[in-house]
Amino acid sequence: MIIEAILRINPNAKVSVFDEDINQITWLEGTPEIPKADIQTKMNELQAEYDSQEYARNRKSEYDQLNQFEMIFDDDRDGTTTWVDTINEIKGRHPK
Repeated sequence: MIIEAILRINPNAKVSVFDEDINQITWLEGTPEIPKADIQTKMNELQAEYDSQEYARNRKSEYDQLNQFEMIFDDDRDGTTTWVDTINEIKGRHPK
């Protein structure tokens, strides 16, 4: 995550990080050093962004287990709402 944070701050940065340790950053090829506090702030932002999308990852995991096209086809053919009901159940389990 350190390198991702650095590249979000400076997409052209050339850097090496040992063991994901913020104190073990080597700046390469004339890349200006970014203060550790700025890197930590960006890492916190990235983590918050990741955490805020947990519901979406959980929903996707369940959606991927469904044969949605078949469910939609069957609902259309049979006049049922199985697909809509299932999607709403998943959304209920993993609200935004």
